[in-house]
Amino acid sequence: MSRYWSETTRNLVPYVPGEQPKQPGLIKLNTNENPYGPSPQALEAIQAANCEHLRLYPDPASDALRDTIAGLHNVDRQQVFVGNGSDEVLAHAFNALLCHEAPVLFPDVTYSFYPVYCDLYGIAFEQVPLDEQFQIRLQDYRRQNGGIVFPNPNAPTGIALPLEQIEDLLQANSDSVVLVDEAYVDFGARSVMALVHRYPQLLVVRTLSKSHGLAGLRVGYAVGSPELIEGLTRVKDSFNSYPLGRLAQAGAQAALADSAWFIETRNRIVHSREALCLRMQEMGFEILPSSANFILARHPAIPGEQLAAQLRENNIVVRHFRRPARISAFVRITIGTEAQCDALLTVLVRLVGTRADSAITLD
Repeated sequence: MSRYWSETTRNLVPYVPGEQPKQPGLIKLNTNENPYGPSPQALEAIQAANCEHLRLYPDPASDALRDTIAGLHNVDRQQVFVGNGSDEVLAHAFNALLCHEAPVLFPDVTYSFYPVYCDLYGIAFEQVPLDEQFQIRLQDYRRQNGGIVFPNPNAPTGIALPLEQIEDLLQANSDSVVLVDEAYVDFGARSVMALVHRYPQLLVVRTLSKSHGLAGLRVGYAVGSPELIEGLTRVKDSFNSYPLGRLAQAGAQAALADSAWFIETRNRIVHSREALCLRMQEMGFEILPSSANFILARHPAIPGEQLAAQLRENNIVVRHFRRPARISAFVRITIGTEAQCDALLTVLVRLVGTRADSAITLD
């Protein structure tokens, strides 16, 4: 440790991102990236924006992109905030909206950046246990809090909450912010976006990294009441007033406008997820019900860490979590292309000794 570090820095346990392997030829199924990539229209827009205007600062408010997002969700521009990936949006939300005396509540098995933000900003928090089926019980959140945060679908479980249960929580929790992280909502869950008109405490956070295939561009956004968005903007403008470059703004606008590409690739991923789950269950795997572009799976005969290592030996990278211990027996597998899923099944057949005759193909 450096003697120049602050006390906060010494005590931080940073978030560990998924591996980005440098070895060529690996099938990368560990970080929930979209296997089909971004809209061709987004690539064209990025290329067109790569010109002499790059010598100029981008629009600090990203007004054109915010207008596109506002139109997509039937809200006003002042209800939209954009940032450098949803991680930055989340960080600003923790700083701007969740620093209170009462603890922030979020699940004990969830996106592991949440406790990191709390430690960074000195926010008290409590991790609320999932039930025995690894589901969020929203009735457990009906108590004093400085804010409530959860993904829908949850990550890394992939399990989604019914819209009605979330609205019940909003009705019972009007005095603090309820942040719903919808990073994976497009793959099978119901969005709460329409509820922002009725619940001023609701903040919905989205990313273009998953369903729009733009993980490398780093674009995220939040939708909520003007009061919440103004709080985020005050923090953003005190931190980095130009979070999105010209290329990011142009590419994001075009990606959001290309609904045909979004629907086609999303549907292919969902189809592959369901087919992969069926084949793995036939091999004896337990798979949690997923509404995301990944699955959380375990096999009774192979510990999760061992399975991840054996897959790596066969040039397939998946994600294993040692903590929390409740999910250490599982591996998280991103849904890849049909060919990647077939390759995964071929290796799994050898590892678990079960025959799989059918390939994953589109109908």
